[in-house]
Amino acid sequence: MELEPTSLAGVIILTPKVFSDARGSFCESWSRAALMRRGLVFDFVQDNQSISLVAGTLRGLHYQAPPHAQDKLVRVGHGAILDVAVDVRVGSPSYGKWVGVELSAENGRQLLVPKGFLHGFVTRAPGTLVLYKTTDVYAPDCDGAVHFADPELGIDWGIAADRVLLSDKDAKAPRLADWTSPFVYEG
Repeated sequence: MELEPTSLAGVIILTPKVFSDARGSFCESWSRAALMRRGLVFDFVQDNQSISLVAGTLRGLHYQAPPHAQDKLVRVGHGAILDVAVDVRVGSPSYGKWVGVELSAENGRQLLVPKGFLHGFVTRAPGTLVLYKTTDVYAPDCDGAVHFADPELGIDWGIAADRVLLSDKDAKAPRLADWTSPFVYEG
């Protein structure tokens, strides 16, 4: 598996090695042992999936606060997304900075989003299937969001804010300046 750091420390692109022949292809999308040898140790406890029917569906920017904060490993089973992580660890030198990575069924890339980062994505194709592992279970009392179009963040989603399909929760999410981060940078 190839590991590629991003401009945000801890946010990593993982690209599995794909074996192809006349039948199709095979890849190992996750191997605890292989990643432990590279210093990445995660205890994933839950797998989630979402299907977005139309291109331009935006989900995010979400987080789950301590004591149920989650690391996420995100991949696409069908279609394509722009996957975004935003550092919101108080005291971090990259606080408020974001990185966006194109994930698709074709490129096989995955994005590791650690605790302390907001996460969101916008679909690039209809019928997009997003799959992700988390290191803690969903806890509704710890669930939250920051507005995806906050000008302070300046995320380029590749689509106008008034053209995305959003949930009511995401549309009503607070701006970064009106929100208190529950995450602290530990250097």
